[in-house]
Amino acid sequence: MLLSRRQRAIDGPAERPSGPPGAYAAHAGPGPAGHAGPPPAGRAGRLAAPGAWAALLVVWVFWGSTFVAIRVGVESIPPLAMASLRYLAAGALLFPMASRAGGARRPVAGRPGLAQWLGTAVVGTMLLAFGNGAACYAEQTLPAGFTALLIATVPIWMVIADRVVNGRAIRPAGWLALGIGVAGVAILSRPQGHESVFPVLVVLGGSLSWGTGSVLASRLPIPARPLLGSAMEMLCGGLVLAGLAAATGELSRLDPGHISGRSWLALLYLIGPGSLLAMTCYVIALRRLPTATVSTYAYVNPVVAIALGALLLGERLTLITLLGGAVVLVSVVLLLSSRARHAP
Repeated sequence: MLLSRRQRAIDGPAERPSGPPGAYAAHAGPGPAGHAGPPPAGRAGRLAAPGAWAALLVVWVFWGSTFVAIRVGVESIPPLAMASLRYLAAGALLFPMASRAGGARRPVAGRPGLAQWLGTAVVGTMLLAFGNGAACYAEQTLPAGFTALLIATVPIWMVIADRVVNGRAIRPAGWLALGIGVAGVAILSRPQGHESVFPVLVVLGGSLSWGTGSVLASRLPIPARPLLGSAMEMLCGGLVLAGLAAATGELSRLDPGHISGRSWLALLYLIGPGSLLAMTCYVIALRRLPTATVSTYAYVNPVVAIALGALLLGERLTLITLLGGAVVLVSVVLLLSSRARHAP
């Protein structure tokens, strides 16, 4: 979900999918998506390339699986501290490689300046610190699959934010989709038994932050190179998360000796396949496949998370939860389809 805003600078002004919670590119979850219209001339011959479809498959599976990895990681790692470690490590690994992309041919003027660092700091804070941080916090008690269904509401919040921030009109089909989405959120947010509604509200608040940050990103100075911008966002978001972890006392409770082996493996998975690999594949897919095709991750990722949560963690979702999730996913499909038909 993370790379879409910079992609506009490369492929044009039309909307792009925004990436995962995780990830979005560093995000672990689905994000809003639009449609950039038909691919440019000369690109059609590459659209069916096996490598591009393989890259999209990686995005589907690995971004969906990050919800399960987060659930395992927070078993013995404080959530905000874990998210901070994930993004600081992934950003530190990606930034040098992304900075050198283009070699000596890239002019010094193309390097990020203060304004771009400030822009990516805002986006990284809203998407990674508040958006993904909220998911990590909530997954201390919420199942991975259920959290993924809640984060699937990001396209709904993005459409609303786009209306408020940019004044973009919502067509009748869009209003219908929003109404369906609100109904789905109401079903998902309904407390079951003695469960607290607070973690649900935390995830929905993080999703709202992610959607709003994705819209604001189009108005901020951000590097045109997607991987470089994402590395900067991860570094900035990771620093904010570290500050939040310190403020909440998580850093003082972080004891490497008490972290289980499976939590360490989950963290390494989030840094490597869940962030660096999936992010790179997302860029490849965006450049070689129609945007509407890449946008399918927004409703494939929750399905992957539910399936893996049941298979690996023994999670079982109630019939009401599955119904609410299905309503939300129908809303997302309608929103993406509506915007694809009426894209600039």
